[in-house]
Amino acid sequence: MSDIVDYKIYGDDMQIVEIELDHGEGIRAETGAMMYMEDGIEMQTSTGGGMFSGFKRMITGESFFITTFLYHGQGKGHVAFGAPYPGKIIPIELSDYNGEFICQKDAFLCAASGVDIDIAFTKKLGAGFFGGEGFILQRLHGFGKSFIHAGGTIIRKDLQHGERLRVDTGCLVGLASTVDYDIQFIGGFKNALFGGEGLFLAVLKGPGTVFLQSLPFSRLADRIYSAARFKQKGEQKGVAGFGGDILGNFISGDR
Repeated sequence: MSDIVDYKIYGDDMQIVEIELDHGEGIRAETGAMMYMEDGIEMQTSTGGGMFSGFKRMITGESFFITTFLYHGQGKGHVAFGAPYPGKIIPIELSDYNGEFICQKDAFLCAASGVDIDIAFTKKLGAGFFGGEGFILQRLHGFGKSFIHAGGTIIRKDLQHGERLRVDTGCLVGLASTVDYDIQFIGGFKNALFGGEGLFLAVLKGPGTVFLQSLPFSRLADRIYSAARFKQKGEQKGVAGFGGDILGNFISGDR
């Protein structure tokens, strides 16, 4: 039976989702995602199914623990969850995907209490070794509303039977379980060394729905790291030049 979740999504590039709960209703979320909650909501943190379930979530990049927000008050209670970086929150109704949806690791934000989070390993060995961000995927299964987060602009592709799409592994947000997923080497010596797109692409084959993101978190992190290193090198060079000028003036007697 599907858990009906009433919700509102606020914001544009830094979105939050506010969940409306009835008495006795709950919502599961990644630890640390909660932004605010009203009186009458109780937090219950657990492994969400035993030690093994906790370890499996850790492999996908999530926390060992998961928190359930259960409402014991009268009327309606509200709890909100914030996205961890700029992008969009995508609502996924699992009943529309036969009770199962595959998403990129770290994409899960929150879900109805009847939804479980598991590992979805790729089917082929090549994808496992070379998939990069696309290797370990999360499998959301059950019946109810789930919310995943992606970076930048979101594109939805509804692939027809046999239709193929090749994407950067980091740009893949989620896909229906009916979509076949594999890894393909881009080929070409110059492409591999100078293409700047990575060595492998995810090959998706329909039928089924695919969600793509324009700004994977890894790209954002790489740009921030590169800018920080550039600034640090510039500051070090400036300090060294300043010190050299002082030393030169001292030796020449211009003090």
